[in-house]
Amino acid sequence: MSIPSPAELRREVREFLAAERAAGTFEPRCDSWLTGFDPRFSRRLGARGWLGLTWPAEYGGRGLTPLHRFAVTEELLAAGAPVAAHWMADRQSGPTILANGTEQQKRELLPRIAAGQLYFCIGMSEPDSGSDLASVRARADKSRDGWIVRGTKLWTSHAHHAHYMIGLFRTAPLGPDRHAGLSQFLIDMSVPGITVNPVKLIDGSHHFNEVILDDVRVDAAALLGAEGAGWQQVTQELTHERGGPERYLSTLPLAIEAIRRSGDTPAARVVVGRMTSELWALRELSIQIASGRSDRPAALNAAITKEIGTRLEQTIIDYCRQLAGGEADPGSDDPYQRLLAQAMLQAPGFTLRGGTTEVLRGIIAGRSGLR
Repeated sequence: MSIPSPAELRREVREFLAAERAAGTFEPRCDSWLTGFDPRFSRRLGARGWLGLTWPAEYGGRGLTPLHRFAVTEELLAAGAPVAAHWMADRQSGPTILANGTEQQKRELLPRIAAGQLYFCIGMSEPDSGSDLASVRARADKSRDGWIVRGTKLWTSHAHHAHYMIGLFRTAPLGPDRHAGLSQFLIDMSVPGITVNPVKLIDGSHHFNEVILDDVRVDAAALLGAEGAGWQQVTQELTHERGGPERYLSTLPLAIEAIRRSGDTPAARVVVGRMTSELWALRELSIQIASGRSDRPAALNAAITKEIGTRLEQTIIDYCRQLAGGEADPGSDDPYQRLLAQAMLQAPGFTLRGGTTEVLRGIIAGRSGLR
């Protein structure tokens, strides 16, 4: 079988999405990578080989380039497709397992992720910690046959659906170096002792959760990577989380609908020009991360993409109101009003997930030698 170019693969995805829309399987959503949870859609993507694209074939992937994955991801997000079910697993959990997991973990988990059948949540944030990840208090203590895990994780998107969590836990007492003594674990979300409580949005919906782990027993094989190497592993995981096109395309379906409504006027051209130029600059930065062709460290580029992209996603809402006006109404027959309501509802969370603005600016300053 010949290997498609990224442009050819992009055309395939675009044609597939047009057919799905015509069949009525989904309507475009803002923030679809968090709010568009549809396991059947994820399995259809997996059947086409569009998940785990860059992974080796023996683990269910196709061995393609990060630019192939970028093309698929960009098309899915631009269409507002319901990709939330597989998103965390494909974006960061799978690559983390691929980089740090045992051969058994890779062979057991990665093919099921690539098939769109296995979903993950992220166990990083905790109560009273904000984005200070090094302040983790949840613990994993050795037992006779494995580990006993206890603590609470917060803002854990889709924990109520996930099959597994990759969680960060303290495995050694806190010392002068807060980054030492941390380890990552693969937590089966079906084992006894795990309680998932919803953190609801103002409209009653939810993807955020609080996860309480009450003396959860896991076997020794649940350790992911080396004991004590959790900080190094989790910072690499955050690079996957922060640098992708989802950090500036969450509100693009709204922008597309606003442009359709606005007409070709001088005022509209100005607003569309501003929005397009900012999106294009961030896209180029994200492509640099995917292709590895930047002189700056990937973690720095990812922090820049996330910090600027987060603010742009919120600004796009204002741009769209300038273009098309209108009221936000989640129950409206007007797709623009529905998308505007979705964007406004999710916008406060843009600056929290993946690291707050203040934390990201600190990372940018530190890695740029400014402090």
